Amino acid sequence: MNRKYLFAAILAATSVPASVQAEELEEVVIKAHPLAEEGVSQSITVLQSDELLESAAATLGESVANLAGIRNSSFGPAAGRPVIRALGGPRIKTTQDRIDTLDVSVVSSDHAVTVEPFLADQVTILKGASVLLYGSGAIGGVVDAQTGRIPTVVPEDPIEGRAEVRFTDNSDATVGALRLDGAAGESVAWHVDAFSKDADDYDIPGNVESDAFLATQGDEAEPQTGTLPGSFFDSQGGAVGLSFIGERGFIGASISATEAFYGLVGPGEDEEEEEGEEGEEGEEGEEFAELEGEEEEEGPANIDLEQIRLDIEGGLEIESRFVNNINFRIGISDYEHLETEGSGEPGTFFENDALEARLLLSLNPVFGFSGTYGFQVGDRDFSAVGAEAFVPPVETQNAGFFWVGERKFGNISLELGSRLEFVDHEAEGFEGLDIDFTNSSGSAGIVYELSEETQLSALVDITERAPGPEELFSNGPHIATQSFDIGDPNLEEERGVSLNLAWAYSSETFNASVSVYHNDFTDFIFQANTGEIEDGFPVLQYVQEDAEFTGIDIQGGVRIAEVAGGALEFLLTLDAVSSDLDGGGELPRIPSERLGLGLDWQGESFQAKLSFVNQSSQNEVAFGELPTESYTDVSIFLRKTWDLNGSEFALFLHGKNLGDEEQREHVSFVKDFAPLPGRRFEAGLRYNF
Repeated sequence: MNRKYLFAAILAATSVPASVQAEELEEVVIKAHPLAEEGVSQSITVLQSDELLESAAATLGESVANLAGIRNSSFGPAAGRPVIRALGGPRIKTTQDRIDTLDVSVVSSDHAVTVEPFLADQVTILKGASVLLYGSGAIGGVVDAQTGRIPTVVPEDPIEGRAEVRFTDNSDATVGALRLDGAAGESVAWHVDAFSKDADDYDIPGNVESDAFLATQGDEAEPQTGTLPGSFFDSQGGAVGLSFIGERGFIGASISATEAFYGLVGPGEDEEEEEGEEGEEGEEGEEFAELEGEEEEEGPANIDLEQIRLDIEGGLEIESRFVNNINFRIGISDYEHLETEGSGEPGTFFENDALEARLLLSLNPVFGFSGTYGFQVGDRDFSAVGAEAFVPPVETQNAGFFWVGERKFGNISLELGSRLEFVDHEAEGFEGLDIDFTNSSGSAGIVYELSEETQLSALVDITERAPGPEELFSNGPHIATQSFDIGDPNLEEERGVSLNLAWAYSSETFNASVSVYHNDFTDFIFQANTGEIEDGFPVLQYVQEDAEFTGIDIQGGVRIAEVAGGALEFLLTLDAVSSDLDGGGELPRIPSERLGLGLDWQGESFQAKLSFVNQSSQNEVAFGELPTESYTDVSIFLRKTWDLNGSEFALFLHGKNLGDEEQREHVSFVKDFAPLPGRRFEAGLRYNF
């Protein structure tokens, strides 16, 4: 771990006032949004408890992909980032306990997000610009997994926890996860968790390649069926955490480790390209070179990754004229992974030493506004060495100052916020090129409580995003995405103005949320297919052009009957988004319309749910992009629970893609070479104690 990061962590930990280490604190509430005590004008979705039991999957993207307005940029079962309202990549920030995941998933869609959904207590999704609180990398939204690895309260029982096992017939996938929380005296709380999951290549109902791609091959087309090569994965990890909790605050830390070995789905590389070339492993690459199987056999490329992460958090309630609460949070990561080619030779070695820290000051009301002032800093030292080093080593530093506040006028709440951020990229190999940006953002929202059940809200955001290293400095073949990526060091800030109007209703018999949004971007950054070929790959150039996104998200349910002692509810999910480029043409990987219908029956200890989802075809495609056919997905979810002496057992069965249809996600880079799994049944048992 980088010494300067370790020194910063020690300095922050030792600077916490001694008064934190006092007597037991009744409760410390941690929220993803400082104003989330009641309703906020931003669209927020929270998954927890039974919802997470049903939706949790191998990746963070897949775990939230069924929510309105959200898709998964699937690069196989082991790598998938969320796409929110057609925005993904560097515009969506993935966080663990409100601090960046500090991996390299934002550099390329084949890199895994190092968050384990099966261990999460809660997943919070902020749909729409979240720049004020999280920085310019959240111009499209945030997905935060809350793990509880740093305890903030002393448990009532000496030990409590959760254990879970799952098995899926398609791919013979197995998952095991364990979490323990406990107390050591009246002021010390501890946490331990561990997980392990693995799967073979999964079965598919049709061809590996899409019909649209096979049509471009003519007589040379050679369809592959059966299983998807490279769709295997093997991952394990865990964490330990310890907190000292007092009467007015707490301080704690956790250290976690994650290891993963998974295949890269997709067309792979041309055999001629690597023929006769010698890989330069280096000392760091050699430790990853021992892979399973026969090296002389040609197989799928794969990734072998490791991450060690240190997190520190502290909170203190104070009596001051201006400030009533202080919270600080630090995350430090030592990440590395090796990409091995299909021939078995080491390809590219990635390293990412990163730090992110946040300080929040909760303010007493000033001119009627209560809110939070914050300071956030980050440092990322990224490097890639080898055949796929399409981005040079880059050190990125950022610092941001922000304020969000709220004032109530009867049943109307006014929310305001602003942020000033400084971003600096220094790249090697560009003659010491050092590029810096200054971003300013602001927002204004209104929440109108019509009644206890009904809420209207409106939010306007004016935001700026600094280009990322891959957008500025890419210059080389990107084998995983089968493209030759070219960045532009002259890119300017991306500016957006967004409007979100929402209506929400919640009662015992009916609940619904409807959001209509419009995003107007100036100098929107995207990869344009130039029509040229370099090293056998199409050239994708990062360019800027004004763009607009307009869409709607609908999600809700209505209780329609009491049947056999349980409540039967009708469910509806609908989302649609359209995009327009100022110069004409289409943006790549824009999702099509999706409609979901369902019936959910819940009794005292049993649940049965039937879901039907129709994903429309996408024929409005960018230059060089192929259309995607529509599909339907039918699934069932059954859950039976038992209470035994204060503990709970939950036995569940989840059947997915029961129609065994060929399914492809248009937002995926490899959708024409990697369909989703066919029919599969997942059975599992969860034990809460």
